[in-house]
Amino acid sequence: MTDNTINFIGWILFCVSAVGFIIASVGSFWAMFGSVFFLLACLIFMIPFFRPRK
Repeated sequence: MTDNTINFIGWILFCVSAVGFIIASVGSFWAMFGSVFFLLACLIFMIPFFRPRK
């Protein structure tokens, strides 16, 4: 496995855990707020994996 593949798998796992936090925080505004921003941050960090290489 390349380092790139390992990093991508790590970010996918972070996204899955963020979704789990979102599900667990239903009913709590601040927990939901933090969980959604955690998921958004994970998705932003994944952008370089989908950009075309130069």
